[in-house]
Amino acid sequence: MLREVKPVCTSDAMRAKVQGKVLLQCVVRPDGSVTDIQILRSLDPVFGLDQEAIKAARQWRFAPGTRLGQPVPVQVIIELEFTLR
Repeated sequence: MLREVKPVCTSDAMRAKVQGKVLLQCVVRPDGSVTDIQILRSLDPVFGLDQEAIKAARQWRFAPGTRLGQPVPVQVIIELEFTLR
């Protein structure tokens, strides 16, 4: 991983005291960007935390996966955690 962006907890979710993890399945493209994001385990479809997790994951950057020395797309699973402080 070259760049990790933490998800932002929405104010509605903070008021409702929602915390936990969102599990995302993504594809890391040969340029290191994250695309094709799907929610494997939702935390909250009501207060916007799932969408915040997707928004954060889109900003992540990885060193590309390689096969036979060439960059290739790689499927990964990303777990993002929301906690109340």
